[in-house]
Amino acid sequence: MRSHYCGQLNETQVDEEVTLCGWVHRRRDHGGVIFLDLRDRDGIAQVVVDPDTPDAFATADRARNEYVLRIRGRVRLRPEGTQNPNMPTGLIEVLAKQVEVLNTAATPPFQLDEHGKVGEEVRLKHRYIDLRRPEMIDKLRLRSRISHSVRAYLEGEGFLDIETPILTRATPEGARDYLVPSRTHPGHFFALPQSPQLFKQLLMVSGFDRYYQIAKCFRDEDLRADRQPEFTQIDLEASFVDENDIMAITERMIRQLFVDVLDVELPEFPRMPYAEAMQRYGSDKPDLRIPLELVDVDDLMKDVDFKVFSGPANADDGRVAALKVSGGAKLTRKEIDDYTRFVGIYGAKGLAWIKVNERAKGIEGLQSPIVKFMDGIVETLLDRVGAEDGDIIFFGADKARIVNEALGALRVKLGSDLELYTQAWAPLWVVDFPMFEADDAGRLSALHHPFTAPSCTPEQLKADPADALSRAYDMVLNGTELGGGSIRIHDQTMQRTVFEVLGIGAEEADEKFGFLLDALQYGAPPHGGLAFGLDRLVMLMTGAKTIREVIAFPKTQSAADLMTDAPGEVSPDQLKDLNIRLRQKAKVATDEE
Repeated sequence: MRSHYCGQLNETQVDEEVTLCGWVHRRRDHGGVIFLDLRDRDGIAQVVVDPDTPDAFATADRARNEYVLRIRGRVRLRPEGTQNPNMPTGLIEVLAKQVEVLNTAATPPFQLDEHGKVGEEVRLKHRYIDLRRPEMIDKLRLRSRISHSVRAYLEGEGFLDIETPILTRATPEGARDYLVPSRTHPGHFFALPQSPQLFKQLLMVSGFDRYYQIAKCFRDEDLRADRQPEFTQIDLEASFVDENDIMAITERMIRQLFVDVLDVELPEFPRMPYAEAMQRYGSDKPDLRIPLELVDVDDLMKDVDFKVFSGPANADDGRVAALKVSGGAKLTRKEIDDYTRFVGIYGAKGLAWIKVNERAKGIEGLQSPIVKFMDGIVETLLDRVGAEDGDIIFFGADKARIVNEALGALRVKLGSDLELYTQAWAPLWVVDFPMFEADDAGRLSALHHPFTAPSCTPEQLKADPADALSRAYDMVLNGTELGGGSIRIHDQTMQRTVFEVLGIGAEEADEKFGFLLDALQYGAPPHGGLAFGLDRLVMLMTGAKTIREVIAFPKTQSAADLMTDAPGEVSPDQLKDLNIRLRQKAKVATDEE
């Protein structure tokens, strides 16, 4: 039906006859001449319809925004003074000879050239309209290029694209499973995979050596800007490798991807131990573009007459840390109060601060509600954080976990608010993660997942699990975890030991993971892998604010699909087939609720 896409036209086609198909992006009537901006996935072309072609003119005259048209005409240069150098097709236009309406369109719920004024709910409700916007088309086109580049690279490295099951069994991987009732096995359930983890390990046991998949994964968890109930992973696994092998393969992949898609050469990927990242940045995914660091001051605060500081400074699980912001003394009290409320989101009970107005005057040159408690340690404190006139120092004092989360988040917010970024892209590897983390009751859980290999023997792991390190590694870019992976356990004794430390007894382990434990008996090779979040990667590379902007049909933050009105109720007959009886009927939201 068409000879060219709208966005493909340029001055090299002048005087050619072309046929275009697309949607009316904008219609303008200028002194008896009608201008149609025709849009398709490749761009917009300006079409001119003269009264000299009465049939085409009459058709164009009744065309409205989002009508679907086919236009045949001749490409010509735009008249001098009407050219648009900011538009790929801005030097030419198409003089129409025939205009055919392929379909009419109701008035759209929002104008595609005024999307900034439209709420996200309206856009998601009418996603098929929203996806017509050039900005959305560009994001999804770039997503396609990213997938293509990744596939080409991995296949060039000898990885095989192998699909793994979607219907599997529930396994504890850190989030709730989406469960699928079985009609043929009453009372039993499948689970949608949180990742292909166990299957890709079994592929290594099977001898496939190198596997990859761009895989759909599902997690029934609370959502954030970078989370969705269903998401896409670039998943890979390889045999006869160690940490350095996997990191080298995937680092080359990301470097090549950025060159292919953005023409960007990423800088060096430094490696940073988890403990160092938490101490210096309060985060295991630090944004190294921001030149702010946390500085420990516990030792200085142990004897101050201020229990807010001295308490955590003397507690085994406490931390007192300082965050100096160069030039931050210009912050107003309102801004400081706003930051105080912000850290409260992360459990902080407050945000102490000191403004350094004139350091040479000692304590008299400082402005702060807490400075009266600092007599005797002021100079040491200011030296330790490298304070100068015009700086502000923020403090966190609480359990180490709360201080890290609060000051780590404050550091990122200050970097954004004060535009402190020193570079466009800052990648790194975070390594040497703890094997386990403990909750407030002291119960251990796997920091990554229970199939991650520890960097010690089974005997050492059982003797001191809390201090054991894992052979895990995360790739971080601009404060976002792009992907995480590890060397896996390939020995049955070690796998059973990890289960034991986690409180999973032999009987439960056999019931839930018997197929894996059995497989490890039959010559499992050393292996490891990594999974990248494709949605997050595209979000970063397009500059989008949320992953909903780079997924064709995303869910809302409440895991609902506004367009299809999912999840929805099912009929009693369907429930009967599945041997399910509802204990509670679905609630219908009302305006009064």
